[in-house]
Amino acid sequence: MPYYFYGFDWTYLVLVVPCIILSLVASASVNSTFKRYSRQISSRRITGAEAAQRVLSMNGVTGVRIERISGNLTDHYDPKTNVIRLSESVYDNPSTAAIGVACHEAGHAVQYATSYAPIHLRAAIIPVTNLGSKLAMPLILLGIVLGALSDMSYFFVYAGIACFALSLVFQLVTLPVEFNASHRALQAIDQGGLLTEEEQKGARKTLTAAAMTYVAATAVSLAQLLRLLLIFGRRDND
Repeated sequence: MPYYFYGFDWTYLVLVVPCIILSLVASASVNSTFKRYSRQISSRRITGAEAAQRVLSMNGVTGVRIERISGNLTDHYDPKTNVIRLSESVYDNPSTAAIGVACHEAGHAVQYATSYAPIHLRAAIIPVTNLGSKLAMPLILLGIVLGALSDMSYFFVYAGIACFALSLVFQLVTLPVEFNASHRALQAIDQGGLLTEEEQKGARKTLTAAAMTYVAATAVSLAQLLRLLLIFGRRDND
């Protein structure tokens, strides 16, 4: 199968473009789902910040601060400072969407407190994956430039591909971390009575939509890696 036709890279069209479309759809879905269930106010009127604190208390986790930050869906847990940062649309919001997001971030804090292995692995490989993502394309380009001059060119190309593969490793490790945090969140919401059974559907749909963004990001990384292997593997065999 030819990978190029009159200068056009079919591997990009076949492998990468569908994954990019999936990523765009996932991003639009999480925003629309959050917006929809932000209008569904919980009957118990518990805010996102209060819900996060209850998740921590239910799991015996202490010493974690909960702060408000600007932006929309900028919520995250910072393990370095042991702070859960909730966006303005979540912190004081008593909606089912806000409670779902806040409990998810509290789930990450619980993961660290209980030494959940995948989240510690992800934290450990972040410096390596960041370095790899910065070196990947420069190494590949250097290999291409040196292609006509030295047989060593493919060493740089494959070193660059290996560096790029680290981003896929990071995405793969991230998936169980995010799914587990959502599982912990929904379990705490149910056991703690933070939302009624009907209201839990809003939190679940919000977290499911958010999880799909990580699945889509993993698919994009995998497609890009396969594309690089196909392109340079074919050239190596020419």
